[in-house]
Amino acid sequence: MWHNNILETIGDTPLVKLNKITKDVKATVLAKIETTNPGNSIKDRMALKMIEDAEANGLLKPGGTIIEGTSGNTGMGLAIASVIKGYKCIFTTTDKQSKEKVDALRAFGAEVIVCPTNVDPEDPRSYYSVSTRLVRETPNAWKPNQYDNLSNSQAHYEQTGPEIWKQTEGKITHLVVGVGTGGTISGTARYLKEQNPNIQVWGIDTYGSVFKKYKETGIFDKNEIYPYITEGIGEDFLPQNVDFSLIDLFEKVTDKDAALMTREIARKEGIFAGNSTGSAVAGLLQLKSKLKETDVVVIIFPDHGSRYMGKMYNDDWLRERGFLADEKLTAKSILARRQRQEIVTIDANKTILEAANAIKALNISQIPVTQKGMVVGKVTESDVLNALLENPAVKSSKVDSIMSNPFPFVDLNTSIDKISAMINKENTAVLLEDELGKIEIITQYDIINAISA
Repeated sequence: MWHNNILETIGDTPLVKLNKITKDVKATVLAKIETTNPGNSIKDRMALKMIEDAEANGLLKPGGTIIEGTSGNTGMGLAIASVIKGYKCIFTTTDKQSKEKVDALRAFGAEVIVCPTNVDPEDPRSYYSVSTRLVRETPNAWKPNQYDNLSNSQAHYEQTGPEIWKQTEGKITHLVVGVGTGGTISGTARYLKEQNPNIQVWGIDTYGSVFKKYKETGIFDKNEIYPYITEGIGEDFLPQNVDFSLIDLFEKVTDKDAALMTREIARKEGIFAGNSTGSAVAGLLQLKSKLKETDVVVIIFPDHGSRYMGKMYNDDWLRERGFLADEKLTAKSILARRQRQEIVTIDANKTILEAANAIKALNISQIPVTQKGMVVGKVTESDVLNALLENPAVKSSKVDSIMSNPFPFVDLNTSIDKISAMINKENTAVLLEDELGKIEIITQYDIINAISA
């Protein structure tokens, strides 16, 4: 038996028991692996449903253009369906999203416009506003509006909920889902609670999002809103697809905990999942005291890890944000392994002769140049020698007349690999500020010493 096209393979995703990562959880924990959908995410379900409903209602006509604001996964589902059905796609997304997601959308022929993250939804630059404007300007265009289009949650009422009920033989006691548009959790919860009203539904939120406080107080608090790194969950507004009456509680998870748990899932369970999966599992572990041995928990694993290779699965990206423990040598550990030393600098108004004397007396090869306490350049022994050979009278000129660009700055969490790659003929060292705000220098000699220590 075969399928007539790739859209017929959406759904019927497997349910897999988690073992190592949930060993301290009394309940049975099952993961709904949505990466087996053709677009490697749960969003394929609702993308197709929204398109089919729009076609049925005359909103999407043959040869039309689908325009949507998407973080990537919904776009992928829409793009795949559009390839089969003959539509054009234009997507707006935010600069918070991984490059892999944007590249994947373009691979299916979609046009992708990247917009700033840190603006209000009403701001004309936001990815919501840009997509709305493009719909007005584009003939025969349709905007799915995944946040407020109830076909989103209906897809999960018709598909995801029944699948989970059947796969657990009706034994499910808890549903755990990261909440973004709200379609997955609301549609799935509505079906499951119709079968058993005692099923507990836990929504996973992120710091910087409004969901948790709104659920608990009924207050939409703009002070809760600030930029965050976690992808796929949390919002700074209230989508119509989020049915708060179906969600029993919200639990917030930090960006760091979400990112590190995403990696742990791959290493301990062999499941290559995305960032919001890390949030969901971390949230469950935070709530584990509420569970008992007879409970059966289902966690939605919405998407695939391949879309986060430049982020959660990249050591340097994690270190730069202070998320990764110092397993590998970093700028901080290089400083710790050498003797304390005072960095030598020279003011831009000093003379070239003074620079030459300092280099000679201190037996060093380069000096950062400062102006009013700020590093503005560097001067090397080669710079000084070449200047004096060309014109001995230049020794009374100011250092800034021969200085070159300053050494690059790194932070304390930068890996030794990245520092080594930055050191070359042009930059023989890097600079950084220590924990007290004092400028330090790391040279090639320091790296060699750290490696051989």
